[in-house]
Amino acid sequence: MSRIGKKPINIPAGVEVKLDGNTVTVKGPKGNLTETVHPNISVKVEGTEILVTRPNDMKENRALHGLSRSLIANMVEGVSNGFKKELEINGVGYCAAMEGKTLVLTIGYSHLVKMPIPEGLTCECPAANQIVISGADKQAVGQFAAEVRKQRPPEPYKGKGIKYADEHIRRKEGKAGKGGK
Repeated sequence: MSRIGKKPINIPAGVEVKLDGNTVTVKGPKGNLTETVHPNISVKVEGTEILVTRPNDMKENRALHGLSRSLIANMVEGVSNGFKKELEINGVGYCAAMEGKTLVLTIGYSHLVKMPIPEGLTCECPAANQIVISGADKQAVGQFAAEVRKQRPPEPYKGKGIKYADEHIRRKEGKAGKGGK
């Protein structure tokens, strides 16, 4: 039995879960999320818990069991607490700013990089070199953070670029550190 899949999901106060066939809808203070689970996986709400079960131990069903449970747990967590990714910008003259619903990055190109913020996400720049992306949908928050980081990934020699706040960049020595004549 899947260790993740068999764990029940607790429904916190203020969160409402509706089942419509294979579609799970979760409403909470941070928003609404909907997910369609695979037809082989069954979802039941019992009291203040959500139970995810599978019909048999076929390989596909075992894989879908833990996945479905994790997706539903992330939805419940997202509408109650939300998710957040923090990015840091390193480099001389590199900075970020908000212009309405657009993130504007100055990251060493001859032009400004303007990125519209997807629906359901909020983005803020508490400092010129920090970006905080938050929202109820964990996948959307992670995807937008990855797209922002992709604009100028950190390089290993000077560490310039956009990185996650908890990411460690392995540094390399330059040509001078090679040794020789």
